[in-house]
Amino acid sequence: MNVKPTTTLATSTSPDGETIVLQEHDGHHFLKIGGVPLMSTTAASSEQTMAELACEPSEKAQRVLIGGLGFGFTLRKVLELVSEDSEIVVAELLQELIDWNRDYLGEVNGRLLDDSRVSVQLKDVFKIMQGGERYDVILLDVDNSPDPLVQKGNARLYKRRGLEIARAALRPRGRVVYWSAHPDPGFVKSLKQVFSKVEAIPAKAYPKAKRYTHTLFLALR
Repeated sequence: MNVKPTTTLATSTSPDGETIVLQEHDGHHFLKIGGVPLMSTTAASSEQTMAELACEPSEKAQRVLIGGLGFGFTLRKVLELVSEDSEIVVAELLQELIDWNRDYLGEVNGRLLDDSRVSVQLKDVFKIMQGGERYDVILLDVDNSPDPLVQKGNARLYKRRGLEIARAALRPRGRVVYWSAHPDPGFVKSLKQVFSKVEAIPAKAYPKAKRYTHTLFLALR
């Protein structure tokens, strides 16, 4: 029996000093930080579901802000759903992740970064939301959601002030979706104090999964 090797394609260091590793095994890619799996191409269903919850197919141009590039699965689904004259801004804090998508993940979703509708900004999505622009949809797949893993500063996105900033960055009837690795009743309570309607929606990591292991929090302005 031949055991297929795991190949380390690239390494870097997070803002908090943790080692970030991009690996490939049997045609799939994996990202780990401090030895903890953060994302993979084998389990991307919940990232795509985020877009499906917020971006209804429409001929009307939409402005979408994606916080966190990841492996590009949320971006791919958004591009499938929105019109040809829509605008998608992708905020990514790590230049390495942008580079790795282009250099190693072109056949996955990396080429989508060159779509004419897409603008990639090496910037904290928190600061982009404070910039005065308004969006129809905001999709936040940042870190591990309310429990930061990549950078401790990401926690501010999930505090009361961060939620208010997200709401203010939405157009009327706009919606925001937060990705989380687990249910969080406390976060639901916080969202309800700021948004008009809130849903906590279980999501699968991959299509044939028997269990719902992730949670998507949908909030309407």
